[in-house]
Amino acid sequence: MRIIKKLAIAVSIALIGSTAYADNSYVTTGKLIRKEPIYTNVSSSKPYRHCNNQEVPIYGRTGGGNAGANALGGMIIGGIIGKAIGGNDKGAAAGAILGGVIGADKSQGQQRIIGYETQRVCETRYKNVQNTVVNQYRLVYNINGMESAYVVNSAQGNNAWVGQTKRFRVRYQMLN
Repeated sequence: MRIIKKLAIAVSIALIGSTAYADNSYVTTGKLIRKEPIYTNVSSSKPYRHCNNQEVPIYGRTGGGNAGANALGGMIIGGIIGKAIGGNDKGAAAGAILGGVIGADKSQGQQRIIGYETQRVCETRYKNVQNTVVNQYRLVYNINGMESAYVVNSAQGNNAWVGQTKRFRVRYQMLN
């Protein structure tokens, strides 16, 4: 029995509460009277090609002279030193071979900068660019003689035109 009383009280309160908050609204139309773009600054990096002339080194081998003459001279000197150190012909032969290799290597010289030439060198650089774009629109409607403004995204704003009519649900509430 107690449960039925509590349930009846709860249902009564729910019914009284729902009538106190009845839907106080009506549907009407409004006409678009102004369309105002809202701008936003956007920063982006734009690539560009930067070219200039630069002095670039040219490498080559210097010194040495005639490879055959240097190899022969190295063999003779290497043979003499090899005979003196080893005391026999085998030492002289080994010294001659080693001296020939060293002499031939010396004839090639060392790699060095032998000059410069001017070349066009290009690279990609970036610069920041500021652009102003329409991000949103403020749409002002005349609804029953009153102006009402709405901010919408750029896609909705692009599709709106002055003179366009839209349906609105107007809600009202009694204030103290």
